[in-house]
Amino acid sequence: MQEETARSAIDTFVSAFNASDDNYVTALLSQALTPDVVLWGPLGRSEGIEAVEQFVRDIRRHPAGAGTMVRCSAVDMPGEWARYQWVFTLPDGGPRLAGTDVVHLRRNLIDQVIVFAGEIGPSAA
Repeated sequence: MQEETARSAIDTFVSAFNASDDNYVTALLSQALTPDVVLWGPLGRSEGIEAVEQFVRDIRRHPAGAGTMVRCSAVDMPGEWARYQWVFTLPDGGPRLAGTDVVHLRRNLIDQVIVFAGEIGPSAA
């Protein structure tokens, strides 16, 4: 049951990247995130739904056009933390960005998102 709740919050969060109109982004994020959500992203740490909304809108305004974000793995949830893999593809099919997000849930909503963009290379050892 807990994994299904996490999956629902994650899928709603991911759907904000694919909303048909910017006006839907806030509503989708409000259904998935706590008001005090913390985003640990490629540009550092930010707080609040407004900050996450700006992050989502920036990705939606990619110079090559609005791409598509999809969750491409199962949701793995040990306790109150969950992780999943995602892929972002541009409209022309070219370059893709893949990564893994780790999220923390509080009262069935995401209160922390840690974004790991890109692949992890092999060990140097």
